[in-house]
Amino acid sequence: MTEFLTNRRLLLAGAAALAGSSALPRVAFAQGAPIRIGTLTPLTGAGGPYGPVMVKAVKAVIDEVNAAGGVLGRKVELISEDDQTNPEAGVRAARKLIDVDKVSAILGTWASSVTTAVAPLCWESKTFLCTTSGADSITALPHQGYLIRTQPTTTLQGKKFGEFAIEQKAKRVFFLSPQTPFAKSQFDNITLAVKAADGETASLIYDDKKPAYRTEIDEAMRFKPDAIVFGGYTPDTAVMLKDLYRADFKGTKIAFGYSVNQKLVESVPAEVVDKTYMISPSPAEGSKAYEKLVKLIGVTSPDPYTTQIYDHINLVLMAIALAGDSSGEAIKNNLRKVSQASGGAKIDNAVDGLKAIAAKQAIDYDGASGPCDFTEIGDITDSKFRYEQVQGGKIALVKIA
Repeated sequence: MTEFLTNRRLLLAGAAALAGSSALPRVAFAQGAPIRIGTLTPLTGAGGPYGPVMVKAVKAVIDEVNAAGGVLGRKVELISEDDQTNPEAGVRAARKLIDVDKVSAILGTWASSVTTAVAPLCWESKTFLCTTSGADSITALPHQGYLIRTQPTTTLQGKKFGEFAIEQKAKRVFFLSPQTPFAKSQFDNITLAVKAADGETASLIYDDKKPAYRTEIDEAMRFKPDAIVFGGYTPDTAVMLKDLYRADFKGTKIAFGYSVNQKLVESVPAEVVDKTYMISPSPAEGSKAYEKLVKLIGVTSPDPYTTQIYDHINLVLMAIALAGDSSGEAIKNNLRKVSQASGGAKIDNAVDGLKAIAAKQAIDYDGASGPCDFTEIGDITDSKFRYEQVQGGKIALVKIA
């Protein structure tokens, strides 16, 4: 477990960073227990490259808010747990956050399998859950409003993969994926897009713990695909790409941005992964919230999940302030009032949002991941996608659309 409890020394340090060379502000919190917020991210396992930076973003926002006086006059504390990219570990960690730490909200569950396992614990305990998972089934759960997600649904992602394969002149598309909560939806929506262009698809679900995938690659090659879409995570996709290279596949390779990332590119020979395309939900690059996040955590190009969890913490803290109550139920009832109030003031960070709430202004938050407007069941209403390609050992941007 990694725990970030903001003590007096860190608080003053954060205030000094904000004030530059000016005198340190004196922050006095009113009486009352701290507001506790939990993160449940993959610090290890297949999602391990993403979790630590995600937590860093949340901590940075909390430090900034505490330096400005906290929320409801109370200090905000962050308690960070590692889900290990594993549902069983995720449930154990969530139980601790809910039963022991009594957090108001859990932020940042990443793998769909983890979110699916953790979500019932949240709605049963009335703990608010913000997730970056994409499986369609997640917001179809009976979560009673205790859940939002900033990741586009798999329906939308599958459509984008299929349409991009068609753009690359592929008429025969093969989908390779481990068994995940989103595999069927991903393939079904790839198929809809490909068949709309008179193409054909086929798929294979594989065991993601195997040391080699020659049998699976042979089956894919028998389909004579123009394009292969990879639905797995980094470890199994790396092995899969090596076996596909040995099979002398010359067609188009398309994968999720979270699986073919810089870590994978650096771990395999350049020719194995070269020319592979990646598709990811795109952060709102160039927006005020995105630029603020970049400065806050010192990361030049934050990944989509870091931008999303940055939005989670800003929204949750503003919802608590508007409600005057830190319970999960209060967050549920007020989150959309700060994310998408009609005619509200455009806000891109919690500190400004708290000031606006104190001034009785309505708020319409636009975040680092996008507009952050949510449907009734908790899905975001709009998202752009980022298309990249591995070129000579580097990841190059192709387009954002």
